[in-house]
Amino acid sequence: MVFSPVLNGLTRALAAVGRKGTLVVAGSVFIGLAFPPLASSAKPLLMPCVFVMLVISFMRTDLARLRAGRHVGLALFALVWIMGILPVILGLAVAYVVPPGDPDILLALVIQASSPPIMSAPAFAALMGFDPGLSLLVMVAAMVVTPITAPTVVAAFSGMALTLDPLSLALRLGLVLLSTGCVGFALRRLSGPDRLARWKESLDGINVLLLLVLAVAFMDGVTARFLADPREVLGVGALAFSVSLGALAVTALLFRPFAGEGQALMLGFAAGHRNMMVLIAAAGGIIPDSSWLYVGLAQFPIYMLPYLMRPLANLIHRRAAAQSPPPASGP
Repeated sequence: MVFSPVLNGLTRALAAVGRKGTLVVAGSVFIGLAFPPLASSAKPLLMPCVFVMLVISFMRTDLARLRAGRHVGLALFALVWIMGILPVILGLAVAYVVPPGDPDILLALVIQASSPPIMSAPAFAALMGFDPGLSLLVMVAAMVVTPITAPTVVAAFSGMALTLDPLSLALRLGLVLLSTGCVGFALRRLSGPDRLARWKESLDGINVLLLLVLAVAFMDGVTARFLADPREVLGVGALAFSVSLGALAVTALLFRPFAGEGQALMLGFAAGHRNMMVLIAAAGGIIPDSSWLYVGLAQFPIYMLPYLMRPLANLIHRRAAAQSPPPASGP
């Protein structure tokens, strides 16, 4: 076939990108900072990229394996922690522990605490070499309960600086999940598990390219703000890293005895990195400029931590391989 060499070359290129995924993703935020016009141009691609990543995550998910394993019980436990207990802890910290400062930053922290995990959490789990099924299940369940939990947390800790319509939020999230789930599972049925296994590295490469576009888009306006007040940007960035790392570490330690090291790490990643755009969109996209700044800088830990955690992930994989039973010998 005429297109076979081109297709094979594209497949190999995507696989190569997938193998270097965490490094490429980590560098993508700096592309957005270095080329502000590119960041502005990429912003309209935010939702299409998220849609495609969710389709890929659903396509790679084995529902029978989820139902047969411990995923459902773990997901319920994680859901209560990530969307119930942890938001209250973070909300109390914002309201009573964090010294009064910029109210716009405090508002952004409340939005972060009450948001569901990022939609790209399953994609990051796959890039780290872990089964994305649990991350996907937790992310979907968190989005389902967000219309109930988020308005309550935001109203309790933001001083009514932001209001959310639960019905509108539920309709938005439901439409995203239903459409991506139907397309993803349909593609899984057409492709088959064997073919998807062969496509693993290529699908990782597609996820990396989509994450790169997202990272560039989120940097829109950050460079100009840094040039105007670098001290403020560095301070807000340090705060974003501290919140993300704190939630990640506490969650990973809490779930390690129940989920194992790898899945506990991915649950920590989901807990520490929230999809704030969901609540911002539900609120009409109108939040103060400093809150937008925090949202943009909160992308840095999302995109850099997978690369920084790669040695830990490799150690977990080596431990799992060493503990797995040897293959049975023949007769």
